[in-house]
Parts: sequence; C-alpha cells; structure tokens
Amino acid sequence: MSRIANADPEDAPSVLLVDNNEMTLLRLKEIFRQRDFHVIECNDGDKAVDEYILHNPELVILALDIPTLDGHLAALEMREHGGDSRIIFSSPRRLTELSTQAMHSAGAVAVVEKPITKSAIDDIWDAVLGPIPEAPGLEDMDKLYPDDELQVEEIETGTQLPPLPLPILPALPTGEIVVVPSSPKPKKKKLKYFFLLIVLSGIGFLASAYFGLVPI
Repeated sequence: MSRIANADPEDAPSVLLVDNNEMTLLRLKEIFRQRDFHVIECNDGDKAVDEYILHNPELVILALDIPTLDGHLAALEMREHGGDSRIIFSSPRRLTELSTQAMHSAGAVAVVEKPITKSAIDDIWDAVLGPIPEAPGLEDMDKLYPDDELQVEEIETGTQLPPLPLPILPALPTGEIVVVPSSPKPKKKKLKYFFLLIVLSGIGFLASAYFGLVPI
C-alpha cells in the first residue's frame, strides 16, 4: 500500500517514506511537509521499489525492518535501477550497527534512529545535501539472492519433495547371538487357598455329623 500526499510534485521535491509503523509514517510526513516536500508513503519493501521507479524521488527514508523485502535489499534494488536519490536508513537503536553496515553497502547518506524527531533530521541534513556515496553492495547482489531459490519454490509448490532421511540402525557384531527374552511366566497361586478349602470342608463334615446327617 502507498499513499501520495496532496501536493504538486512539479513545484516541490519528493520524498518516499517507507515504514510499516503508522505512527512513524505520520511523524515523518509532518516533518517533511514542513520542509515543503511532496510526500509518498509506503509500508513494504517490494512496493517501495515500485514507487521509487515510478516517482524517482529526490529523497528516500527507508526503514530497515520492513516486510516483503528488507530495507537493505530494497535500497540495493533502488540503486541498481539508477537515479540520484539520497537514501536515509531509519532503525531502532538495537539495529544501529546493522543499519550502519547497510548504509555503507547501499551507498546511503545517513542513518536516523527511531523514534524520529525533527531535530534528528536537522542534525543529518548536511549529509543529506552532500554527495551520494558508492554502493559496493551491488557487487554482492547474487550472494544476497541464493542460487537455490528455484529449488525452494519447487519444493513449496509440491513439484519436488526432498528425500526423507532413513533411520540409522546400529550394526550387530559378526557371530553375535541376540537373545530375545521370553515373556515372564505367570506366578503360581498361593497355597493358602488350598488349605482354606480343606479347613472349610472339615468344618462342614463335623457339622453334618453333629446334626446326624452323616453317620460317624
């Protein structure tokens, strides 16, 4: 998704703002409107490259952690297309080192830390107006896109399935006899039930004799 602010691009320089955080986009839009920029907004890397090619903005504020295509790769795609846009990476403090590396790789002019303020943009404005650095990362574009991308796509679509690994069974030493234990035999019944039966039979015999049912 992208949005273009109500301004005449013929009378004002344009800036492409790329971030998936609405509050950041709102803050940046306000800052650059005050600088009389024509504002184009976008929230993912793929769309950002399309908007860059379409509008050829003078300035790009590009978040590093955006969906579909991260900011570094999006910047390299823009630089590969050409143009004299100046690119600024924006990132939270935890990604400062990564964004600095991306700046040198993609030939960006500066890095600004989030949350972005007007004073932060003022502090880097001299670098924004300076020369555009080279982009040595363009030489590594093939490394950034793996050669097996087609194979991954085939696997995802079901046209090719990776072989399933077979379980590795331990080999038995030569001549070794494997003894399989037999199931345990059922335990013998205890003899107390037998003795109890004899006692009960004796009691019954004596009772019958007492009442004269059985002659003694």
